[in-house]
Amino acid sequence: VLCADDYGMSPGVSRGILRLAEAGRVSATSAMANAPDWPRFAGDLHAVASRIGIGLHLTLTYGAPLGPMPRFAPDGRLPPLGRLIRAAFAGRLPTDEIATEIRRQLDAFRAALGREPDFADGHQHVHVLPGIREPLLAAIAEFGPPPGFWLRDPGERLAAILRRPSAPKAAFVAVLASGLSRAAARRGIAVNRGFSGFSEFRPDQDLARDFDAYLDGVGPAHVVMCHPGEVAPGEALDGVTEPRRRELDHLLSPAFGELLERRRVALVPAPRALS
Repeated sequence: VLCADDYGMSPGVSRGILRLAEAGRVSATSAMANAPDWPRFAGDLHAVASRIGIGLHLTLTYGAPLGPMPRFAPDGRLPPLGRLIRAAFAGRLPTDEIATEIRRQLDAFRAALGREPDFADGHQHVHVLPGIREPLLAAIAEFGPPPGFWLRDPGERLAAILRRPSAPKAAFVAVLASGLSRAAARRGIAVNRGFSGFSEFRPDQDLARDFDAYLDGVGPAHVVMCHPGEVAPGEALDGVTEPRRRELDHLLSPAFGELLERRRVALVPAPRALS
């Protein structure tokens, strides 16, 4: 699975992901259902829904929540990642507010698309954190995930991490995600096995080299994440602007098509051999 994150973040990001889906250069996208542009651009996904997986990108560190969170977001803005991680491991997250916001974002996804998500993950991988993973797993089990549903596990084997870009970031997230697959299995929720796509989003990043490396040592049900998008003047994003445009251009390029052919990779909307 090649999954483009952050659909709905902005018109440009959404348009770029749609171009890739129509060209067969991504096979899944995860949507930020709390984003103001999500209802506007959700309808455009119907044209590609038969070809790609469409999931919920649980967002707790960007933008505003969909309802009041007086302890978690007292000023109406979701907290930055660092603050969230510290609170999670100190046991200070208001899990009741988080559980309610998870359900609000699931409801917003359903309202816009008229169905359950094909999978779920988290913006900046927040779904793996203590105090968040538990209410998310409970919410998924509650709605009874449809056949083929899966939860993103961003963990990976150390040997594979060391062969790919951004190894320190990938290793840190793998530690945070420890135990997620076992917790999901206890609730009968499938996860991918194998994950790559971590990036430093540098302006001089060699995308051809990095995407080639993302395919080194892939797992039996592998997912690669990416963050492409058009960047329109005046769009407020998360600081990752020019790298999104460069990823979009690379994924649309003949070079990326040649990589898929050389590596004998077929992009699929859900991980095969789920467990």
